[in-house]
Amino acid sequence: MNPTTLAEVARVVGGRLADAVGDEVVTGAAIDSRRVGPGDLFVALPGERADGHDHANAAVAAGAGGVLATRPVGLPAVVVADPAAALGTLACWSAARLPARVVGITGSTGKTSTKDLVAQVLERAGETVAAVGSFNNELGLPLTVLRADAGTEYLVLEMSARGTGHIAWLCGVAPPEVGVVLNVGVAHLGEFGSREAIATAKGELLTALPPDGLAILNADDPLVMAMPTAARVVTFGGDYRAAEITLDALGRSRFTLVTPDGEAAVALRLVGEHNVSNALAAAAVGAWAGLSTETIADALSNAVPRSRWRMEVRETADGVTVINDAYNANPDSMRAALKTLAAAGRGGGRTWAVLGEMAELGDAAWEAHDEIGRLCVRLDVSRLVAVGPNAKGIHAGAALEGSWGEEAAFVDDADAALELLRAQLRPGDVVLVKASRAAGLERVALALTPDEEAGR
Repeated sequence: MNPTTLAEVARVVGGRLADAVGDEVVTGAAIDSRRVGPGDLFVALPGERADGHDHANAAVAAGAGGVLATRPVGLPAVVVADPAAALGTLACWSAARLPARVVGITGSTGKTSTKDLVAQVLERAGETVAAVGSFNNELGLPLTVLRADAGTEYLVLEMSARGTGHIAWLCGVAPPEVGVVLNVGVAHLGEFGSREAIATAKGELLTALPPDGLAILNADDPLVMAMPTAARVVTFGGDYRAAEITLDALGRSRFTLVTPDGEAAVALRLVGEHNVSNALAAAAVGAWAGLSTETIADALSNAVPRSRWRMEVRETADGVTVINDAYNANPDSMRAALKTLAAAGRGGGRTWAVLGEMAELGDAAWEAHDEIGRLCVRLDVSRLVAVGPNAKGIHAGAALEGSWGEEAAFVDDADAALELLRAQLRPGDVVLVKASRAAGLERVALALTPDEEAGR
């Protein structure tokens, strides 16, 4: 955000000043007092477990220029009825005054990885601000927008939906010029009821594009290709495609990037063959920004993971490879991760799938978990550890598909999984840890690789 006074903030959001002169300057925003930077506006959000107002002093001590609050806090503040809504209003006002060209990215899977790839490609074209991690909702997106300033040329925003109208609201905060739709899967099926309803929600990104904008769509997903838009359409998997794909033991891909403007070799550092599709989407964004095929390929080949716990590979001191993909999970991402694990096992070591619940699947939950257990057997995963009561379907599916003895185990929680792994892992093994965020299985991966994580 360009430097703005608290008085101006109050005017924009319809608030009133409290304990403030009004000339206090803010240059960004934060909702976590532990992550406040100099000049941030600390947004004090009331919550069930913690009230941000109780941390206002810590935020100002860390350098916050003021507080956005529901009541006076004895510090320079703008008082409003709803700080979260005011944050969105402020971000919308700021975005309208920025020169940045906005790229919006949505899809059932791969949003964060693709957002990180797009950012690293666009950095070759100009100053780029992108969402941190999965800042993709009504709080995260405005926070990202408020990190941009007059020097920002490209703003890369990840957009999630938990219901109809969510993405439309996000697009209203920062209207996109480019919209990337990756896929329509079954993530959040329990909330939407059908893939068609999910497609409608994701399609709000394309509806928001102007006629002179660009829609970048997955040519291999019929629901994506059927989404209406007034913008020009290009496809990945079609206009931008990969030829001569080869994989190393961990599923890192080499391929020839084929674009309407030429061809170039790409060697991805990201783990998992599914990242080829994400890279093609990023390539289409790079071409829109005026980059050559060679420059795009070089950017993709040098791109590194920027968001934690997404196919993050570490090796323990004992020679065990740990793939930490515990940030989130749905049936599509589970399948992709398990295929990567199976590929890793071709090097001769045992493969371990430590899997927890896939949340928000509604009535389809048991069947979806059962199918993942069966897939573990079909992919010849050496050991399956299903973690937590909501993952019992995974264990049941593996048993019905033919696993026996020590091949598949069910444990109650992450601590029990860790105990089992520590007792049985041996050098050369490869361990995949994956579940929805609520399962907290990252604790297993982090406990197995403490020295590596501490050194990051």
